[in-house]
Amino acid sequence: MDLFPAVDLKDGAAVRLVQGDFERRHDYGDPVALARRYVEGGARWVHVVDLDAARSGAARNRDVALDIVRAVDVPVQFGGGVRSRADADALLGAGVARVVVGTAAVTDPPLLAALAERHPGRVAVGIDHRGGGAEVSVGGWERAGGVTVDDLLARFEELELAAVVVTAIERDGMLQGPDAEGMVHVLGRTRHDVVASGGVRSAADLRVLAALREDGRALAGAIVGKALVDGLLEVAEAVRACAPSA
Repeated sequence: MDLFPAVDLKDGAAVRLVQGDFERRHDYGDPVALARRYVEGGARWVHVVDLDAARSGAARNRDVALDIVRAVDVPVQFGGGVRSRADADALLGAGVARVVVGTAAVTDPPLLAALAERHPGRVAVGIDHRGGGAEVSVGGWERAGGVTVDDLLARFEELELAAVVVTAIERDGMLQGPDAEGMVHVLGRTRHDVVASGGVRSAADLRVLAALREDGRALAGAIVGKALVDGLLEVAEAVRACAPSA
């Protein structure tokens, strides 16, 4: 299982929100420096999210995201506001390794299919849910998407996706542990790689996620944000905990 340390962008700065609430924001300074710190600690990926774009669709932090791409020597996974072919082409053409499509995966399924065909293995789907997967949220987690996690998984099961990135919104930024049961459920509903997000607070949490199995399949990765930026978990320790033998 890979570690995906998170750099969330708002107004050009690295921030963390609590449960996706834009009014509950904590600032962490220079996002490029934060990404470099993660890589120096041993991270093999960096996960970048443009929170402003996720909310509005306008790519306000794209230049900062591309500064991160140029500053680190590991692949960058980017999400937030990827809602057109032009968005995906621009990001992937500028060096982003993988784009995550969230809102558009719900509101524009033909676009997702076209992107997956145009960029096989470089497009992931972000599935952000509340209430144990009862309904997916869109638009920066501020609107109901009108579709369940299971329905969305079934909708794109035949596409050639890089992964599905699944976030339990209630756990995001709360440091209350990951949704292990929910991740097992998702593993059993899709053939795609699954990356878990939300709630990780410790190396023990990562070991729990790394040990999960369903039909012989394991998680491909885990996104960690607040525990790393607040110093509750060191990057090197987190990388070790993601290994099956850790």
